[in-house]
Amino acid sequence: MAWNEPGGNRNDNDPWGTGGGRRGNDQGPPDLDEALKKGLDKLNKMLGGKGGKSGGDSGSGGSAGGFGAVIALAAILVVGYIVYQSFYTVDEQERAVVLRFGEYSRTEDPGLRFKVPLIDDVRKVRVTNVRTAESQGQMLTQDENLVTVDLQVQYQVSNARDYVLNVRDSNQALAFATDSALRHEVGSATLDEVLTEGRAELAINVEQRLQAFLQEYGAGLRIVRVNVESTQPPAPVQDAFREVQRAREDEQRLIEEAETYRNKIVPEARGQAQRMIEEANAYKSRVVETARGETARYLDLLAVYSDAPRVTRERMYIQALENVMANTSKVFVDTKSSNNMMYLPLDQMIKRNAGSTGRSNSTGDAGSMTGQVDIQSLTDEVLRELRNRQATNSRTGR
Repeated sequence: MAWNEPGGNRNDNDPWGTGGGRRGNDQGPPDLDEALKKGLDKLNKMLGGKGGKSGGDSGSGGSAGGFGAVIALAAILVVGYIVYQSFYTVDEQERAVVLRFGEYSRTEDPGLRFKVPLIDDVRKVRVTNVRTAESQGQMLTQDENLVTVDLQVQYQVSNARDYVLNVRDSNQALAFATDSALRHEVGSATLDEVLTEGRAELAINVEQRLQAFLQEYGAGLRIVRVNVESTQPPAPVQDAFREVQRAREDEQRLIEEAETYRNKIVPEARGQAQRMIEEANAYKSRVVETARGETARYLDLLAVYSDAPRVTRERMYIQALENVMANTSKVFVDTKSSNNMMYLPLDQMIKRNAGSTGRSNSTGDAGSMTGQVDIQSLTDEVLRELRNRQATNSRTGR
């Protein structure tokens, strides 16, 4: 039979009863107020107080015990909160600036650190991250032209104390200093320098001037790099500036082509000049040596002529004729007995003579003998031809 089965006179199985006793007609769960009071009594005993009493003093004793327990619990919570707030952690990328009563106390490195709650104010600053700030503005150049410059600044926190205490808003101070440095450098350069080859130098100058400004302000920032992303003229005149830029590119291209042509043609001209100089020197040497040889031959001939003038004259005459005949292929001979001119085909006679000489010389080179002419044979043939024609003219005259 169940403990709460209807009709039963006993309730021995009551789970909230004490053994076989009865608690009246209350069959519900235990009273929460009673359970809370018991817990407070135990807590009060643990803290050195007195537990609740039965009878008429149980109400006042329970109230006093409950109030003391609440105070103890609140004290425990306060102590725990103070202990929790007394320790903090600084990451590897951070530095912690500790202010005590609003005044700088110290700068903490990474690790687990202690502070006095409600007295110390800890401000953590990331010092390893590279931050980026951008600046854009339209400004005047030295030659009074407008130009739009887009600038990017990369920076880090170099001094956490100065970053926190010296400047109220470091980012705004950086923006103002960047704008000032940029306008100063652009105002000291011409438009052509800002738009073309002077951009790299502009970035370097702005970086140096900006770092000097930040050091003077004590902002605790270090400039890593300054990049000039773009420099453009005002929108209404951009087309004209593009035309100028294209003209400069064409000029540079033509200059490079001219340099290439010069590098090609100048060495060739120098080589030709050197070759002409060498040829002129060779010609000079040849002419001088030839003249010296002719002079020596003339002196030798003069000595021979002094000994035998007649023979020397005839020999010189024959040599002159040989030189003349060697350079001509046709000869016309005037005879005393007739008014007709005799024609001698020396070219044919030379060929016949050279052919016969080549065939008779079986050991020699036929090709090399072709250009050689036996003067004596040619002379004999010319004489025979002259005699034959003279005899023919004589018979014709009779």
